[in-house]
Amino acid sequence: MDEIEIERRITATEQRAKSNSHRIDKLEPIIEEIHTMSNTMVKLVQEIKHTNEAVTSLDEKVERMDSRVDDIERIPGEDMKTYKRTVVTAIISTVAGALASGMLILATQYL
Repeated sequence: MDEIEIERRITATEQRAKSNSHRIDKLEPIIEEIHTMSNTMVKLVQEIKHTNEAVTSLDEKVERMDSRVDDIERIPGEDMKTYKRTVVTAIISTVAGALASGMLILATQYL
């Protein structure tokens, strides 16, 4: 290799180095943006995780409230059944008592 060939190779290497430096300079902001987006995605995933935990907690609370509301709604119906049963029992007792009293009165009049 002579000096001219070495000079050409060094010149070509320098030009390639300059070209590569320009390409790296263009890529640095893009890499920074990718890094920023990656950090943002990590934060978003964490927020979504917290949101899902909050939703799960709310679902459990709603289920407990649903069961309590069902119990509260059921109580008046059960009370109404008790009231009906009490009224029917009272009516039957009154009618039975009146019949028994009437039969005693009739029995005492004929005896």
